[in-house]
Amino acid sequence: MILYIIVAVTTVLLGFLVNNHCSGIRGGVSRQQMLNGLCLVSVFLLLFALSACRLNVGNDYAKYVEFMHLVNCDAYVPTEAGFNSIVRVIYGISGFENFLLVFAFFAFFTVLLFLLAIYRQADHFGFSFFLFMAFGYYFQSFNTVRYYLALAVALCAVPYVLRREWFKFVLLILLGATLHKSLLVVIPLYVLASLDWKKWQLALGVLFCTTFFFLQDFYLKVVVFLYPTYEDTEYLEGGTSYVNIMRCLAVLALSLICYGRTVKESRRNRFYFYCNLGALVMYVCCSFLPIISRIGYYLTITHIFFLPALIGGMESKRMRRLFTVCAAAAGILYFTLFMSRAGNAGLRILPYETFMFHEMVPILSDVN
Repeated sequence: MILYIIVAVTTVLLGFLVNNHCSGIRGGVSRQQMLNGLCLVSVFLLLFALSACRLNVGNDYAKYVEFMHLVNCDAYVPTEAGFNSIVRVIYGISGFENFLLVFAFFAFFTVLLFLLAIYRQADHFGFSFFLFMAFGYYFQSFNTVRYYLALAVALCAVPYVLRREWFKFVLLILLGATLHKSLLVVIPLYVLASLDWKKWQLALGVLFCTTFFFLQDFYLKVVVFLYPTYEDTEYLEGGTSYVNIMRCLAVLALSLICYGRTVKESRRNRFYFYCNLGALVMYVCCSFLPIISRIGYYLTITHIFFLPALIGGMESKRMRRLFTVCAAAAGILYFTLFMSRAGNAGLRILPYETFMFHEMVPILSDVN
């Protein structure tokens, strides 16, 4: 845990040195741009190294090694074609089942795309990066590596939604869906969040949401149709996160306070507003759906941009400072709670082990 805290604190401090809105000098590079480059490269290397050097860290690490082995044996696996192709290429180049290189590949692009998205879209890189780390998105990427790379792709696709560049948006999502098909849900979700909803449309939306309470069997059948491997498994048990509900409620309350000044006339902030509202509806109304949190994360990831935008749009300097402190305190509390359960079976990112000092445990194929 100490290692995680050191990495988190170091990268956040480096992040606050980055100014992602600086302009260059004529015919050269400014000092700030050089500092940006140095800090961003340092942050990337720290996060990439920690992720790439881990061994059997994450609740599904061994399962992924098993999947990779089955892919190499041309056996059936429930993973998507893009993932399977990456495994075959890396194993073919390596000449052996080099699963460490596969994990390093996913770590490289996951960290790279998240940093790229934050640098390009954040009002304040340091604040957004702090929230990214505090809300546990980076450390959770040690689990379900396909999903978190898909989440990074979704975040990179947001500017296309805001600019109404639908072809580029859909093309990028379809490409990312070859790694994790859950990414396809952002096509309708992000399109809906980009609309300028009228009151009567919101009323119809509320009416539709009531169907989640009395048509649960129908929606579960739809999920099983889309994900046949979920049938008769623990994944159909559903469940929700009260912590995420509280977070969405807090963001909703703040956005309603700032709505007239910061949200109403901003297409970007309205998009974030409806993403948060949609996530809240899902966590409250769709708890029966399997792994609802994965769908919700595609919406709540926008919190890392929305909170700084809301606070930065406040007219009173005193209020900006107050809510910045409150957001920082909430982030630290969230990170503390996250780390307190980091060793639990659902996460299992503690204890940290590396291939330099530890050996991989036998996978299912080795035991059989």
